[in-house]
Amino acid sequence: MRILLVEDEVSLASFIRKGIESENYELEVAYDGLMGQRLFDQQPYDVVILDVNLPHINGFELCRYIKQHSPRQAVLMLTALDGMQDKESGFGAGADDYLVKPFVFRELLLRIRALARRSVSYAGQHALLQVADLEMDVDARVVRRAGQRIELTTREYALLEFLMVNKGKTVSRVEIAEKVWDLHFDTNTNVIDVYINYLRKKIDKNFGQKLLHTVVGMGYLMQG
Repeated sequence: MRILLVEDEVSLASFIRKGIESENYELEVAYDGLMGQRLFDQQPYDVVILDVNLPHINGFELCRYIKQHSPRQAVLMLTALDGMQDKESGFGAGADDYLVKPFVFRELLLRIRALARRSVSYAGQHALLQVADLEMDVDARVVRRAGQRIELTTREYALLEFLMVNKGKTVSRVEIAEKVWDLHFDTNTNVIDVYINYLRKKIDKNFGQKLLHTVVGMGYLMQG
């Protein structure tokens, strides 16, 4: 099992590492939210454990980012924030479980195992998104059109997944900015248009039927 721990308290991270590795599981530690985001982008994990009060990007924000890019990723919030409002914020951000500090390591281990089992059962369901002859295997993170594999960057993949989930619906640039980039929309940036063009070159350019459409004044539409 591969686990990502994002925890800025070095002594606690060391304590958790010893316990996890004694179970013959692999653990990577990030000491701030930005480092955690980078590690998450680089490779898959069975379970991600997040503190809330992290430098650069807090745990709630990082959880939202993770769930936007990998909805089935198992996430456990591990924090000293024990109020009901805090828990609502954690689950609202997409967390699958919430454990309050201080904690008994055995309980943490049991929760990790439960989340990992749930992830395996999800994998067996084999989620597939499809628009015409464009297919996205969500579990394998593989995209094909007419049987031809299409290589995408992490951001291109997230954008395409959002468009395919909303197939047949016009989505605005504001929605894309908030859901894919997790940003408040800046009218002075053309980053969304740039990535839309990147996608068009990869999924439409060499194919007869165009799937990604611009709806003038409104946004973008994925439709076969």
